[in-house]
Amino acid sequence: MSGIQTSAAAGPQRDYREIDTGTPPTRFARGWHCLGLIEEFTDGKPHSVEVFGTKLVVWAGDDGQINVLDAYCRHMGGDLSQGQIRDGNVACPFHGWKWKGNGRCAGVPYAKRSPKLAKTRTWQTMVRNGQVFVYNDPEGNPAPEEVIIPELTEVGSDIWTGWTWNRMVIEGSNCREIIDNVVDMAHFFYVHYALPDYFKNVFEGETAAQYMRSHGRPDVDLGGVAYVDSKLESIAAYYGPSYMLNPMVQYYGGFAIETILTNCHYPIDSNSFVLMFGVMAKIPEGLTAAQAEKMVQKITKGIEMGFLQDVEIWKNKTRIENPLLVEEDGPVYQLRRWYDQFYVDKADVTDDMTQRFEYEIDTTKAVENWNIEVQENLRRKQEEAAQREAEEVGAGSTSS
Repeated sequence: MSGIQTSAAAGPQRDYREIDTGTPPTRFARGWHCLGLIEEFTDGKPHSVEVFGTKLVVWAGDDGQINVLDAYCRHMGGDLSQGQIRDGNVACPFHGWKWKGNGRCAGVPYAKRSPKLAKTRTWQTMVRNGQVFVYNDPEGNPAPEEVIIPELTEVGSDIWTGWTWNRMVIEGSNCREIIDNVVDMAHFFYVHYALPDYFKNVFEGETAAQYMRSHGRPDVDLGGVAYVDSKLESIAAYYGPSYMLNPMVQYYGGFAIETILTNCHYPIDSNSFVLMFGVMAKIPEGLTAAQAEKMVQKITKGIEMGFLQDVEIWKNKTRIENPLLVEEDGPVYQLRRWYDQFYVDKADVTDDMTQRFEYEIDTTKAVENWNIEVQENLRRKQEEAAQREAEEVGAGSTSS
Protein backbone atom coordinates (compact mmCIF):
# COMPACT_ATOMS: atom_id res chain seq x y z
CA MET A 1 0.00 0.00 0.00
CA SER A 2 1.46 3.34 -1.04
CA GLY A 3 2.80 5.49 1.81
CA ILE A 4 2.76 2.67 4.36
CA GLN A 5 6.04 1.86 6.08
CA THR A 6 7.24 -1.49 4.71
CA SER A 7 10.72 -1.76 6.21
CA ALA A 8 9.59 -4.22 8.90
CA ALA A 9 9.41 -7.96 8.25
CA ALA A 10 6.25 -9.28 6.63
CA GLY A 11 3.41 -9.66 9.12
CA PRO A 12 -0.33 -9.13 9.49
CA GLN A 13 -1.90 -6.68 7.04
CA ARG A 14 -2.51 -3.34 8.80
CA ASP A 15 -5.57 -1.24 8.07
CA TYR A 16 -4.03 1.98 9.38
CA ARG A 17 -1.39 4.33 8.06
CA GLU A 18 2.14 4.08 9.45
CA ILE A 19 4.44 7.07 9.88
CA ASP A 20 7.70 6.73 7.97
CA THR A 21 10.20 8.83 9.92
CA GLY A 22 12.98 8.28 7.40
CA THR A 23 16.48 9.44 8.26
CA PRO A 24 17.99 12.94 8.03
CA PRO A 25 20.50 13.44 5.20
CA THR A 26 24.10 12.67 6.01
CA ARG A 27 25.43 15.56 3.91
CA PHE A 28 24.82 19.29 4.33
CA ALA A 29 23.13 21.54 1.84
CA ARG A 30 25.03 23.10 -1.04
CA GLY A 31 24.78 26.87 -0.99
CA TRP A 32 25.31 30.09 0.94
CA HIS A 33 24.60 30.01 4.68
CA CYS A 34 24.33 33.14 6.83
CA LEU A 35 26.41 33.08 10.03
CA GLY A 36 25.18 36.38 11.49
CA LEU A 37 25.66 40.13 11.31
CA ILE A 38 29.08 41.37 10.22
CA GLU A 39 29.60 43.37 13.42
CA GLU A 40 29.64 40.09 15.36
CA PHE A 41 32.95 39.20 13.69
CA THR A 42 34.80 42.54 13.41
CA ASP A 43 35.85 42.99 17.05
CA GLY A 44 39.45 41.87 16.54
CA LYS A 45 38.85 38.40 18.00
CA PRO A 46 38.48 34.90 16.51
CA HIS A 47 35.00 33.43 16.72
CA SER A 48 33.90 29.81 16.91
CA VAL A 49 31.03 28.54 14.75
CA GLU A 50 29.82 24.95 14.91
CA VAL A 51 28.35 24.23 11.48
CA PHE A 52 28.26 21.44 8.85
CA GLY A 53 29.20 18.85 11.47
CA THR A 54 32.49 20.56 12.26
CA LYS A 55 33.88 23.72 13.89
CA LEU A 56 35.07 26.81 12.01
CA VAL A 57 37.00 29.89 13.08
CA VAL A 58 35.80 33.26 11.77
CA TRP A 59 37.63 36.59 12.03
CA ALA A 60 38.20 39.85 10.23
CA GLY A 61 41.71 40.52 8.92
CA ASP A 62 43.51 43.88 9.06
CA ASP A 63 41.99 44.65 5.66
CA GLY A 64 38.48 44.04 6.97
CA GLN A 65 38.13 40.85 4.94
CA ILE A 66 36.12 38.12 6.69
CA ASN A 67 38.13 34.89 6.89
CA VAL A 68 36.87 31.39 7.66
CA LEU A 69 39.07 28.34 8.26
CA ASP A 70 38.67 24.92 9.83
CA ALA A 71 38.98 25.63 13.54
CA TYR A 72 41.47 22.90 14.37
CA CYS A 73 45.15 23.69 13.84
CA ARG A 74 46.90 21.34 11.43
CA HIS A 75 49.93 21.22 13.75
CA MET A 76 48.60 19.46 16.86
CA GLY A 77 44.86 20.05 16.69
CA GLY A 78 44.55 23.17 18.86
CA ASP A 79 41.33 25.17 18.60
CA LEU A 80 42.15 28.31 16.63
CA SER A 81 38.91 29.97 17.72
CA GLN A 82 40.33 30.04 21.26
CA GLY A 83 43.47 31.84 20.07
CA GLN A 84 44.28 35.45 19.19
CA ILE A 85 44.48 37.66 16.11
CA ARG A 86 48.06 38.73 15.43
CA ASP A 87 49.01 40.86 12.42
CA GLY A 88 45.68 39.98 10.82
CA ASN A 89 46.32 36.23 11.19
CA VAL A 90 44.81 33.78 13.66
CA ALA A 91 47.29 32.36 16.19
CA CYS A 92 46.79 28.96 17.80
CA PRO A 93 46.57 29.00 21.62
CA PHE A 94 48.46 25.69 21.82
CA HIS A 95 51.82 26.50 20.15
CA GLY A 96 51.35 29.91 18.57
CA TRP A 97 51.28 28.77 14.95
CA LYS A 98 49.77 31.57 12.85
CA TRP A 99 47.46 31.02 9.90
CA LYS A 100 46.53 33.45 7.13
CA GLY A 101 43.04 33.97 5.80
CA ASN A 102 44.04 32.04 2.65
CA GLY A 103 44.82 28.98 4.78
CA ARG A 104 48.63 29.22 4.51
CA CYS A 105 50.86 29.03 7.57
CA ALA A 106 52.06 32.57 8.40
CA GLY A 107 54.77 31.52 10.78
CA VAL A 108 55.89 29.38 13.72
CA PRO A 109 57.33 31.64 16.46
CA TYR A 110 59.77 29.08 17.88
CA ALA A 111 61.00 27.56 14.59
CA LYS A 112 63.86 28.53 12.25
CA ARG A 113 61.66 27.88 9.25
CA SER A 114 57.93 27.69 8.67
CA PRO A 115 56.37 24.92 6.58
CA LYS A 116 55.57 27.12 3.59
CA LEU A 117 53.53 24.47 1.82
CA ALA A 118 51.36 23.79 4.86
CA LYS A 119 47.75 24.74 4.30
CA THR A 120 44.50 24.27 6.19
CA ARG A 121 40.98 24.27 4.74
CA THR A 122 39.48 27.63 3.79
CA TRP A 123 35.80 28.44 3.30
CA GLN A 124 34.49 30.90 0.74
CA THR A 125 32.83 33.93 2.34
CA MET A 126 30.62 36.80 1.28
CA VAL A 127 29.27 39.90 3.02
CA ARG A 128 25.82 40.95 1.85
CA ASN A 129 23.00 42.92 3.49
CA GLY A 130 25.25 43.54 6.48
CA GLN A 131 25.53 39.78 7.07
CA VAL A 132 28.32 37.21 6.77
CA PHE A 133 27.79 34.17 4.56
CA VAL A 134 29.85 31.01 4.12
CA TYR A 135 29.53 28.69 1.12
CA ASN A 136 29.25 24.95 1.49
CA ASP A 137 29.59 22.41 -1.30
CA PRO A 138 30.15 18.72 -0.45
CA GLU A 139 31.78 18.32 -3.89
CA GLY A 140 34.30 21.05 -3.09
CA ASN A 141 33.31 23.37 -5.92
CA PRO A 142 33.42 27.18 -5.53
CA ALA A 143 30.23 29.23 -5.40
CA PRO A 144 28.71 30.23 -8.74
CA GLU A 145 29.64 33.71 -9.91
CA GLU A 146 25.98 34.72 -9.97
CA VAL A 147 24.80 35.13 -6.38
CA ILE A 148 21.15 34.24 -5.94
CA ILE A 149 20.75 36.17 -2.67
CA PRO A 150 19.37 39.66 -3.43
CA GLU A 151 21.25 42.74 -2.29
CA LEU A 152 18.93 45.00 -0.29
CA THR A 153 19.20 48.69 -1.12
CA GLU A 154 17.38 49.41 2.15
CA VAL A 155 20.39 48.30 4.23
CA GLY A 156 22.30 51.41 5.28
CA SER A 157 19.53 53.75 4.11
CA ASP A 158 18.68 56.81 6.21
CA ILE A 159 14.98 56.01 6.03
CA TRP A 160 15.30 52.43 7.31
CA THR A 161 16.38 51.15 10.72
CA GLY A 162 19.25 48.70 11.08
CA TRP A 163 18.75 45.00 11.72
CA THR A 164 17.55 43.66 15.02
CA TRP A 165 19.01 40.18 15.49
CA ASN A 166 18.04 37.06 17.39
CA ARG A 167 19.39 33.53 17.35
CA MET A 168 18.40 30.26 18.96
CA VAL A 169 19.64 26.67 18.82
CA ILE A 170 17.04 24.11 17.75
CA GLU A 171 17.89 20.66 19.10
CA GLY A 172 16.39 17.40 17.85
CA SER A 173 15.22 18.73 14.47
CA ASN A 174 16.60 18.75 10.95
CA CYS A 175 16.62 22.00 8.95
CA ARG A 176 13.87 20.70 6.69
CA GLU A 177 11.29 21.28 9.44
CA ILE A 178 11.54 25.04 8.98
CA ILE A 179 11.49 24.76 5.17
CA ASP A 180 8.14 22.91 5.27
CA ASN A 181 6.54 26.10 6.64
CA VAL A 182 6.83 27.71 3.19
CA VAL A 183 3.74 25.82 1.98
CA ASP A 184 1.93 25.43 5.30
CA MET A 185 -1.09 27.73 5.12
CA ALA A 186 -3.06 26.12 7.94
CA HIS A 187 -0.42 26.46 10.65
CA PHE A 188 -0.74 30.25 10.47
CA PHE A 189 -4.16 29.99 12.15
CA TYR A 190 -3.16 27.54 14.87
CA VAL A 191 0.41 28.63 15.58
CA HIS A 192 0.61 32.29 14.49
CA TYR A 193 -3.00 33.37 15.09
CA ALA A 194 -3.61 34.65 11.56
CA LEU A 195 -6.41 34.02 9.07
CA PRO A 196 -4.89 33.66 5.56
CA ASP A 197 -7.11 35.35 2.96
CA TYR A 198 -4.74 34.59 0.06
CA PHE A 199 -1.96 32.01 -0.14
CA LYS A 200 0.18 31.05 -3.13
CA ASN A 201 3.54 29.33 -3.70
CA VAL A 202 5.92 29.71 -6.64
CA PHE A 203 9.07 27.56 -6.96
CA GLU A 204 11.64 28.13 -9.68
CA GLY A 205 15.35 27.40 -9.89
CA GLU A 206 16.83 27.86 -6.42
CA THR A 207 14.01 30.12 -5.17
CA ALA A 208 10.87 29.07 -3.28
CA ALA A 209 8.37 31.86 -2.59
CA GLN A 210 5.23 32.27 -0.51
CA TYR A 211 2.71 35.04 -1.22
CA MET A 212 0.22 35.69 1.55
CA ARG A 213 -2.39 38.18 2.68
CA SER A 214 -3.87 37.62 6.12
CA HIS A 215 -5.64 39.28 9.02
CA GLY A 216 -5.29 38.72 12.74
CA ARG A 217 -7.55 36.60 14.91
CA PRO A 218 -9.84 38.83 17.00
CA ASP A 219 -10.11 36.15 19.69
CA VAL A 220 -6.40 36.22 20.52
CA ASP A 221 -4.62 38.65 22.84
CA LEU A 222 -1.25 37.47 24.13
CA GLY A 223 0.50 39.60 26.72
CA GLY A 224 -0.92 42.82 25.35
CA VAL A 225 -0.24 41.87 21.71
CA ALA A 226 -3.71 42.15 20.18
CA TYR A 227 -4.29 40.62 16.76
CA VAL A 228 -7.65 42.27 16.05
CA ASP A 229 -7.67 44.97 13.32
CA SER A 230 -4.26 43.82 12.04
CA LYS A 231 -3.63 42.88 8.41
CA LEU A 232 -0.53 41.64 6.66
CA GLU A 233 0.76 41.56 3.08
CA SER A 234 3.78 39.31 2.81
CA ILE A 235 6.16 37.90 0.19
CA ALA A 236 8.53 35.39 1.78
CA ALA A 237 11.15 33.71 -0.43
CA TYR A 238 14.00 31.31 0.20
CA TYR A 239 17.04 32.06 -1.92
CA GLY A 240 18.91 28.80 -1.77
CA PRO A 241 18.55 26.25 1.04
CA SER A 242 18.75 28.41 4.14
CA TYR A 243 18.22 32.16 3.61
CA MET A 244 14.82 33.80 3.45
CA LEU A 245 13.89 37.44 2.86
CA ASN A 246 10.38 38.53 3.70
CA PRO A 247 9.28 42.09 2.86
CA MET A 248 5.99 42.81 4.61
CA VAL A 249 3.45 45.58 5.04
CA GLN A 250 1.60 45.38 8.35
CA TYR A 251 -1.60 47.36 8.82
CA TYR A 252 -2.80 48.34 12.29
CA GLY A 253 -6.07 50.23 11.90
CA GLY A 254 -5.23 52.68 9.12
CA PHE A 255 -1.50 52.76 9.92
CA ALA A 256 0.90 50.89 7.58
CA ILE A 257 4.35 49.71 8.62
CA GLU A 258 6.86 48.43 6.04
CA THR A 259 9.32 45.86 7.34
CA ILE A 260 11.80 43.32 6.01
CA LEU A 261 12.29 40.10 7.90
CA THR A 262 15.26 37.87 7.30
CA ASN A 263 14.89 34.30 8.51
CA CYS A 264 17.96 32.12 8.09
CA HIS A 265 19.61 29.08 9.57
CA TYR A 266 22.67 26.87 9.38
CA PRO A 267 23.02 23.20 10.37
CA ILE A 268 25.10 22.27 13.41
CA ASP A 269 24.69 18.61 12.52
CA SER A 270 21.99 16.48 10.91
CA ASN A 271 19.69 16.82 13.92
CA SER A 272 20.18 20.38 15.16
CA PHE A 273 20.50 23.84 13.68
CA VAL A 274 20.91 27.50 14.55
CA LEU A 275 17.90 29.64 13.68
CA MET A 276 18.42 33.39 13.25
CA PHE A 277 16.03 36.17 12.40
CA GLY A 278 16.28 39.91 12.06
CA VAL A 279 13.91 42.76 11.29
CA MET A 280 14.43 46.19 9.78
CA ALA A 281 11.67 48.77 9.32
CA LYS A 282 11.04 51.82 7.19
CA ILE A 283 10.93 54.87 9.44
CA PRO A 284 7.41 56.33 9.19
CA GLU A 285 7.14 60.04 8.53
CA GLY A 286 6.95 62.02 11.75
CA LEU A 287 8.95 59.49 13.79
CA THR A 288 12.49 60.04 14.97
CA ALA A 289 15.10 57.32 14.48
CA ALA A 290 14.86 56.50 18.20
CA GLN A 291 11.07 56.14 18.01
CA ALA A 292 11.39 53.96 14.91
CA GLU A 293 13.93 51.76 16.70
CA LYS A 294 11.49 51.32 19.58
CA MET A 295 8.76 50.43 17.09
CA VAL A 296 10.87 47.80 15.32
CA GLN A 297 11.87 46.26 18.67
CA LYS A 298 8.17 45.82 19.46
CA ILE A 299 7.57 44.22 16.05
CA THR A 300 10.55 41.94 16.63
CA LYS A 301 9.08 40.79 19.93
CA GLY A 302 5.93 39.73 18.11
CA ILE A 303 7.96 37.85 15.49
CA GLU A 304 10.06 36.20 18.19
CA MET A 305 6.86 35.02 19.87
CA GLY A 306 5.83 33.46 16.56
CA PHE A 307 9.15 31.67 16.13
CA LEU A 308 9.04 30.36 19.69
CA GLN A 309 5.61 28.90 18.93
CA ASP A 310 7.13 27.11 15.91
CA VAL A 311 10.01 25.87 18.07
CA GLU A 312 7.63 24.27 20.55
CA ILE A 313 6.02 22.37 17.67
CA TRP A 314 9.39 21.23 16.28
CA LYS A 315 10.61 20.10 19.71
CA ASN A 316 7.64 17.80 20.18
CA LYS A 317 6.79 16.54 16.66
CA THR A 318 8.29 13.58 14.82
CA ARG A 319 10.01 13.65 11.48
CA ILE A 320 7.58 12.39 8.83
CA GLU A 321 8.50 11.38 5.30
CA ASN A 322 4.97 10.42 4.22
CA PRO A 323 2.62 13.14 5.50
CA LEU A 324 -1.08 12.48 4.94
CA LEU A 325 -2.35 15.59 3.15
CA VAL A 326 -5.48 17.36 1.99
CA GLU A 327 -5.68 19.86 -0.85
CA GLU A 328 -5.36 22.85 1.48
CA ASP A 329 -2.06 21.57 2.94
CA GLY A 330 -0.28 22.82 -0.17
CA PRO A 331 2.49 21.30 -2.30
CA VAL A 332 4.53 19.70 0.48
CA TYR A 333 6.04 16.98 -1.71
CA GLN A 334 6.89 19.41 -4.51
CA LEU A 335 8.60 21.71 -2.02
CA ARG A 336 10.66 18.80 -0.71
CA ARG A 337 11.68 17.92 -4.28
CA TRP A 338 12.79 21.55 -4.70
CA TYR A 339 14.76 21.30 -1.44
CA ASP A 340 16.39 17.99 -2.47
CA GLN A 341 18.40 19.79 -5.18
CA PHE A 342 20.73 21.14 -2.48
CA TYR A 343 21.49 17.66 -1.15
CA VAL A 344 22.61 15.94 -4.35
CA ASP A 345 25.61 16.47 -6.60
CA LYS A 346 25.10 19.32 -9.06
CA ALA A 347 25.09 16.85 -11.96
CA ASP A 348 22.22 14.95 -10.33
CA VAL A 349 19.84 17.91 -10.07
CA THR A 350 16.74 17.05 -12.14
CA ASP A 351 14.19 19.24 -13.91
CA ASP A 352 11.41 18.39 -11.45
CA MET A 353 13.51 19.97 -8.69
CA THR A 354 14.00 23.31 -10.44
CA GLN A 355 11.23 23.85 -13.01
CA ARG A 356 8.67 26.58 -12.34
CA PHE A 357 5.78 25.40 -10.21
CA GLU A 358 2.82 27.46 -9.00
CA TYR A 359 0.14 26.49 -6.51
CA GLU A 360 -2.61 28.67 -5.06
CA ILE A 361 -4.71 27.48 -2.12
CA ASP A 362 -8.38 28.40 -2.00
CA THR A 363 -8.66 29.54 1.63
CA THR A 364 -12.42 30.25 1.48
CA LYS A 365 -13.66 27.13 3.28
CA ALA A 366 -10.83 27.20 5.81
CA VAL A 367 -11.49 30.82 6.77
CA GLU A 368 -15.23 30.15 6.92
CA ASN A 369 -14.74 27.29 9.39
CA TRP A 370 -12.12 29.14 11.39
CA ASN A 371 -14.40 32.16 11.75
CA ILE A 372 -17.02 29.90 13.35
CA GLU A 373 -14.40 28.83 15.87
CA VAL A 374 -13.31 32.44 16.44
CA GLN A 375 -16.89 33.61 17.07
CA GLU A 376 -17.44 30.75 19.49
CA ASN A 377 -14.28 31.72 21.37
CA LEU A 378 -15.41 35.36 21.54
CA ARG A 379 -18.87 34.32 22.79
CA ARG A 380 -17.33 32.15 25.51
CA LYS A 381 -14.98 34.97 26.55
CA GLN A 382 -17.92 37.36 26.86
CA GLU A 383 -19.82 34.86 29.01
CA GLU A 384 -16.79 34.33 31.26
CA ALA A 385 -16.28 38.09 31.61
CA ALA A 386 -19.96 38.59 32.47
CA GLN A 387 -19.76 35.80 35.04
CA ARG A 388 -16.67 37.30 36.68
CA GLU A 389 -18.35 40.70 36.80
CA ALA A 390 -21.47 39.19 38.41
CA GLU A 391 -19.35 37.40 41.01
CA GLU A 392 -17.48 40.62 41.82
CA VAL A 393 -20.77 42.51 42.21
CA GLY A 394 -22.14 39.74 44.44
CA ALA A 395 -19.00 39.73 46.57
CA GLY A 396 -19.28 43.52 46.96
CA SER A 397 -22.91 43.31 48.05
CA THR A 398 -22.12 40.65 50.66
CA SER A 399 -19.26 42.63 52.16
CA SER A 400 -21.43 45.74 52.49
